[in-house]
Amino acid sequence: MKYFIASDIHGSAYYCEKMLTAFENEKADKIILLGDILYHGPRNDLPKGYEPKAVIEMLSRFADKILCVRGNCDGEVDQMVLPFPIMADYGVLCENGRLVYFTHGHNHNVDTPLPFAKGDILLHGHTHIPAWETFGNENLYLNPGSVSIPKNNSAHGFMTLENGIFTWKDLDGNVYHEIKV
Repeated sequence: MKYFIASDIHGSAYYCEKMLTAFENEKADKIILLGDILYHGPRNDLPKGYEPKAVIEMLSRFADKILCVRGNCDGEVDQMVLPFPIMADYGVLCENGRLVYFTHGHNHNVDTPLPFAKGDILLHGHTHIPAWETFGNENLYLNPGSVSIPKNNSAHGFMTLENGIFTWKDLDGNVYHEIKV
């Protein structure tokens, strides 16, 4: 199973379209969205191509492939217009015998973690900054950055997970980091 992992679209139809093109180019099986789907949030400038209704239409075509968690900018009204669940605080995958908890990052993060076992992986967005670092009891924190509003001069990007390998890429598909778990 190949997962395409992205976060923080923030209503940008321009970058959502690029993200979905990258998903198709990757030939991934599922999309994991780490929250902040439609609303740009009060602390962010409007992203390029801010059109939440267009984002709804684009993502709706892939509803059967999307696993999503709730971001701090997502609410019940967003769930009313999206045809896939978005209100979970976190989800869990098993990869190479390790649990991968995926969440947005505003509630569960390295400072306020879930009850991780040794070696579990925390995957979240929220910061808009790609990350790959250890914490806690040999745990790993991974962040794909942001699709539409990257920070700290990072790329508009995403991650893939396949066969125990997380790969960070920009929206053009260029690899800039890889880690095996």
